[in-house]
Amino acid sequence: MLRTRLFSALRRPSVLRSSRCLNTHTPANLHSHSQCHGDAHSKTRPSVEPSGPVRVRFAPSPTGMLHLGGLRTALFNYLLSRRYGGEFILRIEDTDQKRLVKGAVDNIVRTLEWAGLTFDEGPGKPGGVGPYFQSQRGDLYRKHAYQLLEKGAAYRCFCGSHRLESLRAEAAAQGRPPMYDRRCLHLSQQQIDEKLRVGEPYTIRFIAPNPADPGSADVAQFYDIVHESMRFRGPAGFDDAVLLKSDGLPTYHLANVVDDHFMRITHVLRGEEWLISTPKHRALFKAFGWPVPQYAHLPLLMNSDGSKLSKRNRDGPLQGYIDAGYLPSAVVNYTALLGWHPGSGDKELYELAELEQAFSLGGLSRSKSAVSRDRLDWLNKQHLQKAVSSDSAQSRDLAAIAASEIDQHVPGFSRLPDATDTALRTLRMCSDRLTFTRDLFDTAPYLFANPDLGTEEAEKTIAKVPLETRTHLLQAAIAQLKTMAGPDPASATGDEVASKRWSGFAKDMALAASASASSNSDTLAQKPVPKSHAMMMLRFALTGQSTGPKIPELLEFFDSRETISRLERAVQKIVAESLQ
Repeated sequence: MLRTRLFSALRRPSVLRSSRCLNTHTPANLHSHSQCHGDAHSKTRPSVEPSGPVRVRFAPSPTGMLHLGGLRTALFNYLLSRRYGGEFILRIEDTDQKRLVKGAVDNIVRTLEWAGLTFDEGPGKPGGVGPYFQSQRGDLYRKHAYQLLEKGAAYRCFCGSHRLESLRAEAAAQGRPPMYDRRCLHLSQQQIDEKLRVGEPYTIRFIAPNPADPGSADVAQFYDIVHESMRFRGPAGFDDAVLLKSDGLPTYHLANVVDDHFMRITHVLRGEEWLISTPKHRALFKAFGWPVPQYAHLPLLMNSDGSKLSKRNRDGPLQGYIDAGYLPSAVVNYTALLGWHPGSGDKELYELAELEQAFSLGGLSRSKSAVSRDRLDWLNKQHLQKAVSSDSAQSRDLAAIAASEIDQHVPGFSRLPDATDTALRTLRMCSDRLTFTRDLFDTAPYLFANPDLGTEEAEKTIAKVPLETRTHLLQAAIAQLKTMAGPDPASATGDEVASKRWSGFAKDMALAASASASSNSDTLAQKPVPKSHAMMMLRFALTGQSTGPKIPELLEFFDSRETISRLERAVQKIVAESLQ
C-alpha cells in the first residue's frame, strides 16, 4: 500500500547523539547538553536573525483569561514583527469547545490593546487569510485530513474509548508512555468498507514516521532558535496522532499546522511545553509538502519557589496586574526581560518603542525566568516617575486616576475644578516615593488635609528644636508670609518657581526668630537660631512628618492662607502643651 511505502510501520526506540536532547519518555524534562549523549554545546552559534520581513502569530486558546506567560509569547512575536518588518497575527484556537471560557476572547483582545500590542490581522481586522477563529475553519481542516488519508499518510481508526483507555492503562502499568498500537492501520479495505457501511464512527490518525529511518531523520532532528540543535530520543514524540476526531473537529496538531501554512507564518515563537510536539508538526508539514517555519520555544516562567507559574497562581493572570494599578509600560518592560536580554550594557528601563528597535532572536535565553513582584514594583515606580514628569496625555490620565483614588479619603475631591491639576502636582512632588498612583494619599495625606501633629512621627520631626525656640520660629514665618507679595507667574514655573520664591525663606525665618528671642531677653539671645531648625518647624507644621517633598515645594503648593493656617495651628498646639 502507498501508506506503507511512505512511512515505516515499525518504530524503534533510538538514542541519538546531539548537543541537546529531549527524552520523550519524560516530556517535561528538557536536558541540557551536558546531560545528553553526544556532542558538546556549539561555541559558534549560527545567525538566527531574519533576513527579511516576517509573519508571526499569537494563537491563544480562550480557555481562560490571558496570563503573564501568554503576554510574553504575544510580546516577543509582536516585537519580532516590528523589529524586522512584517505582520503580527492574532489567531484564536478555539477547537476545544468544551473548555471555552465566556469572555476569554474579549479579555485577550482587550489586554493586548492595554499593553499596546496592536495586531495587524485577527478578529475584527481581516487580512485575506481569515477567518481567525479555528472554530470557523473546520472545512479547511477536514479537507486536508482527507488529503492525507487519500495519499496514504493517514488512516481511519475505529477503536472506541474503552479500548483506547485499556491501552493507556496497560502502558502505565508497564511504565512506558501511552502509544496507539496501530491496530486499525492494518485493517483490510474490505474491513474498512464494512465499518463505514454500518456507520461505525472513526477518527483519522496520522502515520507518524520512524525517526530512525534515513528519510525521516530531519523530523526528529531540527534547529530551535532558543535551544539550538535538537534531537529527540525514544518513540513517544512519534505516536500516531489523531488529526480529526469522530465528531469532525480537528485536533490541535492538524489545525495548528494547516493554519500556520495558510497564514504564511515564517517564525513560530511559543512556550517550551510545545517542544515535545514539534516533531509531529514537522512531520505533518513534510507530509503535506509544505515549508516548515522556524521555531523558537520559550522557557517556562517560574514562581520564586521554583514551581511552574500557572493561570491559577497569584502572579499569573494579567487582569490582576491591571487591577493592581501597574502601568502597561512597566508590565511590558518587565515581561520583555523574562527570557530576553539586549546583549550589551545594563539597561533595564525600556519603553515599547525602544523594545521594538532593540529586540533580537539572538537575545532569547534558554534559562527559565522567575517572576518577581519586587522587580516589577521597582520598574513600575520608574515608569510612573517618568510618566508624571512629562507634559503628555498619559500624565493627565494618571492624574485623573489619582484624583478618583483620593476621593476614597477626601470625598468629592475629584469634582473640584482643579482636581486633576492638583493631583498632577502632588504626583510630581511625591513621584520618587510612589510605586502606584493609589499610594499618593497614604504617602502624603497632609497634601489634602491638615496633618496630625500629635503623632510620634510629628514629635520626632522637631525633637532637636529647643522648646523655647519653636513658637518664635513659627511666628516669624507667619509674619513673613503676611508681608510677602504674590508670585510673578511670568518669571518661572514649577520647581523653578519654588526654588526662586522660597530659597531664602527658612534663613530669614531663623534670623527673625533670633531677633524675636533677643528682644524678649530670651536665654537664647546670644545664640543664633540655625536655619535647619526653621526647616524642621516648617515641615512639622505643614506635614507632621520627618520626610517628604522639599520645603520650597510645599510652600509653593499651599496658598498663603493655608500655610498661615497650618502654622497658627502648630503654634496653638505647642502653646497648649507648654501650659500642661
